[in-house]
Amino acid sequence: MWTDKEIARRIDQAVDWLRAKVTEAKAQGVVVGISGGVDSAVVAGLCSRAFPEQCVGVVMPCHSDSEDKEDALWIAEGFEIRMIEVNLSGAHTQVMGQVKKGLESKGLNLEGEKLSQGNLKARLRMSTLYSVANALNYIVVGTDNAAESYTGYFTKYGDGGVDILPISSLTKAEVRAWARMLGLPMRIATRVPTAGLWPGQTDESEMGLTYDQLDRYLLGEEVSPEVQERIEILHRQSEHKRQLPPSLELPKLKGLD
Repeated sequence: MWTDKEIARRIDQAVDWLRAKVTEAKAQGVVVGISGGVDSAVVAGLCSRAFPEQCVGVVMPCHSDSEDKEDALWIAEGFEIRMIEVNLSGAHTQVMGQVKKGLESKGLNLEGEKLSQGNLKARLRMSTLYSVANALNYIVVGTDNAAESYTGYFTKYGDGGVDILPISSLTKAEVRAWARMLGLPMRIATRVPTAGLWPGQTDESEMGLTYDQLDRYLLGEEVSPEVQERIEILHRQSEHKRQLPPSLELPKLKGLD
């Protein structure tokens, strides 16, 4: 297990890295979406240390549990982060309503409605974060951890659409250890992980894996053959999310004679 000194040193490294990346981008600060979960809370804490005056948190309710918003606002207040709220429920309802209407008018069935609705939430949030970031010349800081990055447990062009990822090498256990070092309470550190994409949705139930199993696999420890297979399938299936889109390279046309 990590010592407090080791955790503090790694947090300092992450803060320095954030500052360097913002400088490289010739930006003025950082924007982070705060959901109330431990991952976004830790990233918010890092951002507030790196840029006490140039950090903006955004809470984006979208047919969400009211507790998520309350926790997000509490986290922002604790880290003294300027927070703005952009309620996306109306936009989500309008877009999905138009999509369903258009499909039905052509006799097409919306077979993946739950997935479509959930991913739209993530993509509306991404667009909102970039709208804020562009307005301020800030960059968007993502909140994916190592397990999410490896298995592709993020929405393509949604929560995966960010500029930098400061905790993508951390296991869930490490994220929780950093949360403790940053002064976050146990109720945040041990909150049931959820992306809030639909009522009752949790990360572990959707992946079919626990974060403990994922952590042990990523650390090279022994897991059951079934768990290993499940993780490796998710990794292979999500490879497209970690790569730029494939492009067709056609030979140059020569001029006509």
